[in-house]
Amino acid sequence: MRRKTRASGHGNKANPIKKNYCFACGRDNPHGMHLKFRFDGDRMRFVSRFRLSKRFTGPPGHCHGGIIATILDDAMSKLNKLRDVIAATSQMTVDYIRPVPLHKPLRVESHQVSKRGRRLTRVAEIFDETGTVLARSRGVFIIIDPQKVFLRRAKK
Repeated sequence: MRRKTRASGHGNKANPIKKNYCFACGRDNPHGMHLKFRFDGDRMRFVSRFRLSKRFTGPPGHCHGGIIATILDDAMSKLNKLRDVIAATSQMTVDYIRPVPLHKPLRVESHQVSKRGRRLTRVAEIFDETGTVLARSRGVFIIIDPQKVFLRRAKK
């Protein structure tokens, strides 16, 4: 039996977020991308299907590289849901393999590679409608205690 669940936002059970203003997945951000992710339990991946409008133009007819990086980063961050943690991107590399077209069906998938202490290593890929990989990223995320990290920064 295939298990698919939705994943939105960047909170967890201990740190719920009332409004989601994330640029990539936030439904409360009127200027955001509104990506919707589902967890595919059979493949242990988060998946989002989407199309990019001209608003995200870089080279003519294609997506801006920063938007590609944003999509990949957000896909990898959804994996925090599996461990019910808050983890921040520490390092991320992006391989821009082929230009990412606008107005075409696209898919991003992410999966975890490893966990070592607080360090989580993940991979995400953007595919076109034929299954060709257009961009790939590898990211390192560090599990944080948001109460300590965000309170400390607010006091400075």
